[in-house]
Amino acid sequence: MLLLSGPNMCGNEWKYVKDCLDTGWVSSVGSYVDQFEKMTAEFAGTKYAVATSSGTTALHICLVMLGINADDYVIAPNITFIATCNAIKYTGADPILVDTDENNWQMDLDLLEEFLNNETEQRDAVCHYKKDGRRIPVIMPVHVLGNICDMDRLLAIAKKHNLVVIEDSTEALGSYYKGKHAGSFGLMGTFSYNGNKIITTGGGGMIVTDDEALAKKAKHLTTQAKSDPFEYIHDEIGYNYRLVNVAAAMGVAQMELLPSFIQRKKEIIGFYKNALSGVGDITFQQVSEDVDPNWWLPTIKTNRQRDVLKILNDHKMQSRPFWVPMNQLRMFTNNIFYNKTDRSDFLYKHCLSIPCSTNITNEELDAVSNKIKELY
Repeated sequence: MLLLSGPNMCGNEWKYVKDCLDTGWVSSVGSYVDQFEKMTAEFAGTKYAVATSSGTTALHICLVMLGINADDYVIAPNITFIATCNAIKYTGADPILVDTDENNWQMDLDLLEEFLNNETEQRDAVCHYKKDGRRIPVIMPVHVLGNICDMDRLLAIAKKHNLVVIEDSTEALGSYYKGKHAGSFGLMGTFSYNGNKIITTGGGGMIVTDDEALAKKAKHLTTQAKSDPFEYIHDEIGYNYRLVNVAAAMGVAQMELLPSFIQRKKEIIGFYKNALSGVGDITFQQVSEDVDPNWWLPTIKTNRQRDVLKILNDHKMQSRPFWVPMNQLRMFTNNIFYNKTDRSDFLYKHCLSIPCSTNITNEELDAVSNKIKELY
């Protein structure tokens, strides 16, 4: 099977993991955790980074630190991986889902602004939903597929309506907007190191921020809120959310390779765009000239989505449809979904991601492209 986006372990992973095993530093404390955090903060252009057990737990801790609870709403895009909305629900809050821009496949900022102008009001410098009075303290933009929306505009909207920005940049390690790295715009940002991401620790995540107090709080909460180095004293409800040293060792090795992985992803999307240009009705995600994406998961749009999925997967070229829109999942069908024409559903039914592992060969890319062309 030619994997959709498989891991590429071609560096010092074995060496660093063996060091953990040889020294016995395999759990949630160790030099590789510190090094991984330092490398990530430097790469993302933030002052601090705190490693977590997953991108989902990173999002959850961000919300916990802001005091999000069952009386609140959090704004999120309707097209995202479910972890975004799951993290919101872990706090007891509910997502307000905003439809997707038909071109860049990010949250539609026109709809966002319209919703906030018409459906919300300010009370003591806090945004509230008019219909039930509940707070809307946070907006969680997702950099879908490593692309980024107009962050200048999103930040201006958030400031006007007193919304704290937490970036779900779990897919966007190596993506930039006007030269500034994803995850560094909001109060906090998050990354994911799942097995299909541009780099991986098997699982794992990261919180990045310029706020020292939040970074310290995140590290405290993710280590069970233990307040004494000797006695088992815990000063609040904490979580077992820390990344283990043996996984961080993989992360350090992968960070060393990240620039080459980003370059390869750009070569892959360039290959596909050249090979599939003018083939049937196939189009690609639009990217603003202000954005330099990591092209984590090259995805095409076509009326023949299911035909393409079938022929590729039948020939062991792993491909996947877009995520099911959040409002179509039974857990979120009753949540607020702000839209006009439900572009999320259209994209779900027309988009698919195609093989793009960083160790894929040009011959394999050519085979995928030719197999797609057979249908048109």
